[in-house]
Amino acid sequence: MGENDAVEIPIDGVLDLHTFRPREVKEVVPEYLAACRARGILAVRIVHGKGDGTLRRTVHALLARDPAVLSYGLAGPDAGGWGATLVTLAPPGAVTPGR
Repeated sequence: MGENDAVEIPIDGVLDLHTFRPREVKEVVPEYLAACRARGILAVRIVHGKGDGTLRRTVHALLARDPAVLSYGLAGPDAGGWGATLVTLAPPGAVTPGR
């Protein structure tokens, strides 16, 4: 597969970032969240891995800027612990406060 080939990922509320290059994350996360909202999926789990925390910090920065994100936080031990973030999205069409 070439570098410009589109990768189709299922829109099921779980985004595993291990399949993406770090430079793709800033584009993938907001697009995935928008696709989830469009389908009425308002509880999302983003798997960023534990590592050194760089990817987690990037994901959290993206979430903090997204007005459709109502809340987010590290997952509990049953959902990936500090290797995943749980996100709650506003319903489609809902007015969300600016950040």
